[in-house]
Amino acid sequence: MQRRKFMQQGLLAGGSLVAATGGFASQAKTFRPEDAKPFQCNYGIHAGMFKNHAGDDFVEQIKFAHSMGFRAIEDNGMMSRTPAEQQRIGDALAKLGMTMGVFVVEFDKWPLQISMTSGKQEWKDKFIQYCKTAVEVAKRCNAKWMTVVPGNYDRTLPDGFQTANVIEFMRRGAEIFEPHGLVMVMEPLSDTPELFLRLSSQTYAICKAVNSPSCKILFDMYHMQRNEGNMIANIDKAWDEIGYFQIGDNPGRKEPGTGEMNYHNIFKHIHAKGYTGVLGMEHGNAKPGKEGELALIQAYRDADNF
Repeated sequence: MQRRKFMQQGLLAGGSLVAATGGFASQAKTFRPEDAKPFQCNYGIHAGMFKNHAGDDFVEQIKFAHSMGFRAIEDNGMMSRTPAEQQRIGDALAKLGMTMGVFVVEFDKWPLQISMTSGKQEWKDKFIQYCKTAVEVAKRCNAKWMTVVPGNYDRTLPDGFQTANVIEFMRRGAEIFEPHGLVMVMEPLSDTPELFLRLSSQTYAICKAVNSPSCKILFDMYHMQRNEGNMIANIDKAWDEIGYFQIGDNPGRKEPGTGEMNYHNIFKHIHAKGYTGVLGMEHGNAKPGKEGELALIQAYRDADNF
């Protein structure tokens, strides 16, 4: 019997499940039926997170995640999948009653270039075309949010001109997405010092200037911990422009409880403020194999226990 089916049947039958993985079993960790109930917050898994239990097929991983209480996914590379696979994932989510989180509008692929900040027409044309394509992708996979990153800092232009260029790009994107009820979420990052968008306050100002329901902040808490800290206070300050959250403990960018961040308090705060959107699990697993996947699930149960 497949491991995923065994776990699902055991949980549904109301029995306990002790992981067969040696390391985890040695800790006498037992999963109870209530451990598979939906979480209070809507955490979104990504491809590969549960491959040791469910295999390489993303749809099977989604089914396993659902059986463990998760009700959302995200997929940065959705635009690179075939239309048939996008539709297949969307159909699976609809059948399970799960939410599709972000995918990336890949007009500027990693490593990022000096794109939006330059204001160049060639980049604007490319961005507009990718936004139009993203609308069709969103229809197939039932998405609402798309990640947008403005690219690298242009050292030939003062900050104000770069900011104005980014605002102009985002307004053109909003014109495309608004009629469809879709939302670009701009993500400040910490990966390199060349990135233009790095702070929640900077992103907040751009969203205010764009002034569209289709342009909001992707508040990735891993990146914001590295760049600015003061997590709960900055979430509150940027709250009315935040459209989406992502998770990752620091240092290491693994699940909650593996670093310095108090995700229990952060999740409790976000939940108390009435956020019902997706919190994307954009991080790795701290431990390998099935043991690591079960430890990740337990980490979210612990952080979500409020």
